[in-house]
Amino acid sequence: MNHAVPQVSGGGASLPETWDVGVLMLAVADALSARFNPVQVRGELSGFSRAASGHCYFSLKDTQGQVRCAMFRRVSASLGFVPRDGDRVEVRGKLDVYGPRGDLQLIVEGMRQAGQGDLFEQFMRLKARLQEQGLFDAVRKKSVPAMPQSIGVVTSLGAAALRDVASTLTRRVPHIPITIFPASVQGVQAPDELCAALRQAFDVNARTGHPQVLLLVRGGGALEDLWAFNSEMLAHTLAQAPMPVVCGVGHETDFTIADFVADLRAPTPTAAAELCATDRETAMNLADRCGQRLSDAVLKKLDMQAQHLDRLAQYLARPSDRIAVQQRRLQQLEHALSHQSTLRMKREIQTVQMLAADYSSRFERHLQTRSVKLAHLESLLHSFDPRLVLQRGYAWLSNEAGQAVTGVHQTHSGQILRASLADGEVDLTVR
Repeated sequence: MNHAVPQVSGGGASLPETWDVGVLMLAVADALSARFNPVQVRGELSGFSRAASGHCYFSLKDTQGQVRCAMFRRVSASLGFVPRDGDRVEVRGKLDVYGPRGDLQLIVEGMRQAGQGDLFEQFMRLKARLQEQGLFDAVRKKSVPAMPQSIGVVTSLGAAALRDVASTLTRRVPHIPITIFPASVQGVQAPDELCAALRQAFDVNARTGHPQVLLLVRGGGALEDLWAFNSEMLAHTLAQAPMPVVCGVGHETDFTIADFVADLRAPTPTAAAELCATDRETAMNLADRCGQRLSDAVLKKLDMQAQHLDRLAQYLARPSDRIAVQQRRLQQLEHALSHQSTLRMKREIQTVQMLAADYSSRFERHLQTRSVKLAHLESLLHSFDPRLVLQRGYAWLSNEAGQAVTGVHQTHSGQILRASLADGEVDLTVR
């Protein structure tokens, strides 16, 4: 469609004619259409949304720029896939200017996948690496207390998520103190600030034991808006938390690395607050049930004590019966003691008799053994009697001093020797 462009008339120096805004936008649209259309563009989807009418609105971007896009229902219905933020696509369409806002937009007439976007690829690589390191393991996750005594919140002071969380906690658990640890939730500085806020909460917990549970929250947004929660540094910081951490970032369909590392993921910030704060009515009902159980237990104990007092009162009302019972008990004990003493004495006498008999038997066996050994030694000693040797014709020679003469070298001529024989002694002279 062509639109008439105002002409400049008059002599001398020409002045630019004043344009109406709407006419200018139409002229720019015509110029774009004549210069570029149709156009085919490749980029990454961002901020994709589908209106109730079925029309889709999103941005197409790369590292150097972005352009707003509109895709009407008849086109979106013919797609063979569901577009998502981070997808890398190729679109064809026409450049146009949306007059009411003066925005440049691309009317998409066709779209095809060209591979996932850089951000999403980074997300998947980081997710795989952290999963391999065990940061997502269920065994390391801590249980979130149903009724904590204190709650901490890490988020931006100006975030709508903080208002939602504060409102929910105030309504459900107005008696529980809440501590805010502020940090940016979007932008280049956000990961560092989030980590600093978390470490501050960890330090407070180490000193005081509070907060007992920590909420990490942020409202929804495009993939790049939530990118601070996909930081590897943030993931490792979360893994060091001494208290349970509930992560409520984005909407129900949004997932970040922080969601996988946290002890519990909530679909929204409000849901995160609800998960760690039992509402007052439920808590009061629980308290009522506990109170009723305590009351029942006390009444039961009182009834038992009353019965015991009744039995004691019966004993006190008839002391003679009690004395008679005690006397019978005493007689039974005396009889049992006498019986036990008699049995014990009999057992001791039997033991002494058995020991005496055993000792006598052992002594006799020992005496017999000694007698046999003595006879053997006597026989052995008799066998060594020198008189037995003399009876066989041998003699025992000794000198004047009574010393035994065993060799010729011990004698000399004229020496008097004494020979001992079997039946007596005789003196001999050496020649």
